[in-house]
This record gives sequence, C-alpha cells and structure tokens, in this order.
Amino acid sequence: MLRLSNSVPVVILAGGRGFRMRELTETIPKALAPIGPMPIILHVMSIYSYFGYKNFIICLGYKGDAIKEFFMNYKWRSANLRIKLGKEITIVDSGHISLEGADITFVDTGLETNTGGRIKKIERFIETDEFLANYCDGLSDVDVRRVHAFHRRMGKIATLMAVRPMSRYGVVTIRSGLATSFKEKPALDDYINGGFFIFNRQVFDYLEENSVLEREPLQMLAREKQLAAYRYGGFWFAMDTYKEFEELNSFWETGVMPTIGYKGKPPWLRSQQ
Repeated sequence: MLRLSNSVPVVILAGGRGFRMRELTETIPKALAPIGPMPIILHVMSIYSYFGYKNFIICLGYKGDAIKEFFMNYKWRSANLRIKLGKEITIVDSGHISLEGADITFVDTGLETNTGGRIKKIERFIETDEFLANYCDGLSDVDVRRVHAFHRRMGKIATLMAVRPMSRYGVVTIRSGLATSFKEKPALDDYINGGFFIFNRQVFDYLEENSVLEREPLQMLAREKQLAAYRYGGFWFAMDTYKEFEELNSFWETGVMPTIGYKGKPPWLRSQQ
C-alpha cells in the first residue's frame, strides 16, 4: 500500500454559491449544509482523514467567513458538553466526526472565481510535488490511498475518479410498439467525473486565474493523454441540489437510499463503524 506523507495536501473547493440549493445557501454556504449533525464539508474531510491525509487547504469564496467561524468553534460544535455554570465546561466526547490532528489552511479565492481559478490561486500554498482535490459535496467509500497509488503508477499530470451514476428516470425498452422491459433508475453506461482528483504541480500550467477546471484544463489534459481515470463502482453520491440534500439526510436517519438501492450505515464514515 502507498506510503503517505502527512504533508500531501487535500484542496477542498468550498467557495461556490450553490445556486441549485438556494433554499439553504441564501443563509449559509453550501459547505455548511448539515448532513445529520455535521456539515457536509466535515463528511468529505473525514474520508481523507481516515486514510491519513490530514493537511487541508480550503478554497473560500461565498460566505467564507462562516466556514472559518465554524472551524474556529469546531471543538465546541462537534462535542457533547457538560456545563457547570460559573465553574467549568467539560467535553464528554468528540462528536460524530473526528479530524484529530488536521492542519487546515483557509484561502480566500474570490467571490465569483471558477473552480480552476480557485485551484490556481492556492498554488503558492502547495509545497509538494502532488496534491489531492475535491469539491465540498461528494461522498464515497473509495479508498483514496488506492486512487493515489493508481495516479503514481499511471505517471500522468492528473487523475480523476470516474463513476457510473444512476439514471434519474426509469428506462423503457420498446420493440414493435411494446414495452419489453422496464428498469427503475438503472446505472448509466457512461462514466462521469466523480470529483476526487489527484494532481501533479504541472497542472498549474493548465490553469488561469478564472478557468473552469472541468472545461479547458481537463479537456486539454485529456487531449494530451495526461488525464488518468480511476474507475470506481462502489458507493458515490454528490449533493448538487436541495432534493439530494434531503435525500442524504433521510439516508442518515433511516439507513436507506432508494435512488441507488443502498441500505446500511453511511459507508464513507469508516471511522464511525
């Protein structure tokens, strides 16, 4: 298994406005949308923390101060407390998600900056030859060490995790005017970008101050055969809309996610199982 250095950073893109979740994001940034008792950004960070990645760089933008304030008060927000007024506050336990030992750098990358531009703006904070990156809203039970090892074996500038999402609709097969089969929300044949990235420093040469990562940079890397894809068939779910926010919270409460046919505990929280 890959030997890790705690210095390899994980860049979290947490500066967007979250327009498709206006019900929440008019008052809080998307990164602080609560899934169960804790915001989704902590769920994402816990995936990396479990596998030994403790160095985080969070790209801030929209309502970035709220994210900083959350982490400034993380010790109290994430713990069950016993208070004896006038005397002491005792931490009973560390809460649902532990990021013990995490080193977090917060960088204001602008209010309107696009994804590639946000990564470009944290270039001076990257002191290693490679770094990991993710959005603040994608959850998976993938072993990120294996993705990292795959990236090194492939020897390319960039690697993304490719997943096959479930269709939002039932699929009907029709022959001679008759429906011969019906599949309720099957897995699609094509792969999509799952949002788990690993980059070498050369990626900064493909980024401009406001480039969209998913457009010119990744397209150019693909044309130059410098974009590797780690195919993953395990659990993956992205919270892009308010409906998906509600679905994740229902899953947290019930252990059932009908849209992808999953039952059980949240699989990305290995440290809690």
